[in-house]
This record gives sequence, C-alpha cells and structure tokens, in this order.
Amino acid sequence: MKQIKVTVEKTNTGFSAGAVKYPVYTAGDSLEEIRSNIVAALNLYFEYNNKELVSEGNVRMVLDLASFFEFYKVINAKALSERIGMNQSLLAQYIQGVKKPSAIQTRRILKGVQQVGKELVEMQFLL
Repeated sequence: MKQIKVTVEKTNTGFSAGAVKYPVYTAGDSLEEIRSNIVAALNLYFEYNNKELVSEGNVRMVLDLASFFEFYKVINAKALSERIGMNQSLLAQYIQGVKKPSAIQTRRILKGVQQVGKELVEMQFLL
C-alpha cells in the first residue's frame, strides 16, 4: 500500500489528526499516540471496507508549524531563525498562527529543520 498522508494540528486539548483521502480522524497528546491511533482507526475503516490493512510505515504525518514546534520543543525557534536568516519575530508569528507563511517561507523553514536533523544524524560523541 502507498503512503497515506495524515495532517496533524494543535488544538486546545492536545492534537488532532485526519487522513487526507479517507474519512478517518483521531486525537492524542503525543506524536506517537497520534500515529498509533490513526493506524488503528485507518485499519478499522479499511477492514470494514475490505481493503488492505496498513502499518505505521504507511503513514506520513504532515504538521503545521505550531504543531511541529509544540511536538519538538527541543528545537529553539530563535536559534533556527538565526540559522536560516529569518527575522525571529516573523518566525514566531508563523509559529503562533498570527501570520501564514508563503510556500517559499515554509520550504525555507523546513529546509533549515531538515539540515539540523541531518547534522544530528551524522553527529558522534567522543568516547
């Protein structure tokens, strides 16, 4: 089975998630809980409709900026804004939902986050 896109958004009580092409929704307090819940909900839907079941590997989570920075509090928005050459206040407004970033700005932020992730994956400590 191909990838199933699932959007995740911050709510007043936690996070909600919904499959883009299927009428399947869930909620949770952590990314792990949402991933587990959406897989279970999708499999209930697919089982009822006699379709192939899915695993966590079939789910691609897509987050808005507010949800991303809420899930990954370890990423410092100020430091990221400096790293990608973006005004800190502007990035904060994007994260808080005061302003909506353009597609170009969103790609710029994502590229910066992915670069940090790549560097972390390649990191080693002295033993």
